[in-house]
Amino acid sequence: MKARKGLSGGQYKPLSDQEIKKIHETVLKVFDEVGIQANLPEARNLFRNAGAKVDETTNTVKIPPGLVEELIGRAPSVITLYGREEKGELDCEIGGKKVYMGTGGTALNVQDPGSDDSRRANLKDIKNMARLVDVLDNIHFYMLNVYPHEIPAEDVDVNRFGTALNYTRKHIMGGVYTVEGIRNVIKMASAIAGSPQKLKERPFISMVTCVVSPLKLDEHYSLFTIEAAQNGIPVVVPAEPLCGATSPVTLAGNLVVLNVDTLAGVMLAQLANPGTPTLYGSVASVTDLSSLKYLSGAVEMGLLNAAAAQMAQFYHLPYYATAGMSDSKVNDAQAGYESAITNLLVALAGGNFIHDAAGFLEFCMTASYDKLVIDNEILGMVMRAVDGIRVNDETLAFDLIKKAGPGGHFVASSHTRRHMRTEQHLAQLSDRENRPEWQAEGAKDTKARATEKVREILDSPPRSFVPESIRNNLKKEIPGIIDL
Repeated sequence: MKARKGLSGGQYKPLSDQEIKKIHETVLKVFDEVGIQANLPEARNLFRNAGAKVDETTNTVKIPPGLVEELIGRAPSVITLYGREEKGELDCEIGGKKVYMGTGGTALNVQDPGSDDSRRANLKDIKNMARLVDVLDNIHFYMLNVYPHEIPAEDVDVNRFGTALNYTRKHIMGGVYTVEGIRNVIKMASAIAGSPQKLKERPFISMVTCVVSPLKLDEHYSLFTIEAAQNGIPVVVPAEPLCGATSPVTLAGNLVVLNVDTLAGVMLAQLANPGTPTLYGSVASVTDLSSLKYLSGAVEMGLLNAAAAQMAQFYHLPYYATAGMSDSKVNDAQAGYESAITNLLVALAGGNFIHDAAGFLEFCMTASYDKLVIDNEILGMVMRAVDGIRVNDETLAFDLIKKAGPGGHFVASSHTRRHMRTEQHLAQLSDRENRPEWQAEGAKDTKARATEKVREILDSPPRSFVPESIRNNLKKEIPGIIDL
């Protein structure tokens, strides 16, 4: 069965049209009356030259409503994040209510296949995770999901992107850590694409910078945003306001802070290079107020990111959403229901680029090999829900029902054969056997079956997607590349 992706969500709407309008009006008041802190002088100058009011003593930038809307309007409403297949089968058209789901980043730890423990992540994990993502059909893109601790900080960017580019054909997005790293990644991707122009025409990489909630454009991340934008690389500037900590405790108050923060990043990218493919980004969640811990598996995270999908649609911006994580330390029932609920809420709301949707445990601190496979199954079911129910003369099947009549059956009909692979999600991991058959095959639970699938994939010979000649040239031209 062909993987479901790019389907239209929007069936679930936690906000009414009037509530969306009220949030937007409050956001404009914050920009105009409170302002944002922009700590990079170049960023302040860009806003000042566009017509914003800048207070150099506090680095505060106040932006009038008309300018906010003008700058947001410069960003494309739909962008394509390309895969490496020329036929376009791995491309992701981000915008409107189309839904794509994938991994997220960046976990510090990894849980090996079959294990309940965790260890520090390394570069080999990026290679192996990329190999898994390449063959798991319901994971539509690879967001670099772990940090390789053995790599010097100045070489992390080029090695994370380089290793992933060599082992998956799917679109790769990743956080970045240095300006030089950004430049080296772009140089490397341009060589793989054939030229800088070809990379701009079909960008198969994109980058994540950040806004610091509440209301702060950090100096370093602003510099990264400008660098990516000026090179025409798709960029997302997400915000992570936490209810009761870095935003008001109310979900509505959180959405106001979220909107101000990520829209500030969108505007900065547009000031640096009008028309830059820029995603509105949300990593909003709630706080455990008894300990002030960040929670990743709370249902409120699903609600916030579903509501943010509506806000992104209101602004006609492509949307980078968050869902699918779990606070559980192992692949148990909690990991399953937390991931399923938030993924389902955000996908049904029409989240475009839903990251963190596969593979994360332990407050987003641990990437699990087994959970990638388990979540691939969950995402297949979620996308079936997004697909909905088709109602037309063919699916209503009146003539078939009339032919079968009372007491008839439909098992042998051509109609059943024609629709069986699209009407139902065909489970790849779930157990659907009777107990005797299940016991005869070892009485394996979901985790055990996932471990087997991981090992089956990783035990096969690795496949490289970057020609050897390009790999060798890049190793000579860019210092610090280890595995490419």
